Amino acid sequence: MAEKTKVRIAIASARELEFDVEDTDAMVNALEEGLAAGTEIVWLTDIKGTRHGVRVQSIAYVEIEGEDRAGGVGFGMSD
Repeated sequence: MAEKTKVRIAIASARELEFDVEDTDAMVNALEEGLAAGTEIVWLTDIKGTRHGVRVQSIAYVEIEGEDRAGGVGFGMSD
């Protein structure tokens, strides 16, 4: 049997926006509030202080990786 491979597919965008944040809950809350309120753009700030304006209706998915996840190279899964 083949090893598991992580696949990310963004439907509404040709690319993903990825950045590091200190407060994951604040980011999730901002996204959820933006979706619920019908906000056009939600502003998110990364750990470098860079602000990112994201068009809420263009979000196809959100993936959050924890710091406790072991990093790896290639397609293998590590425990």
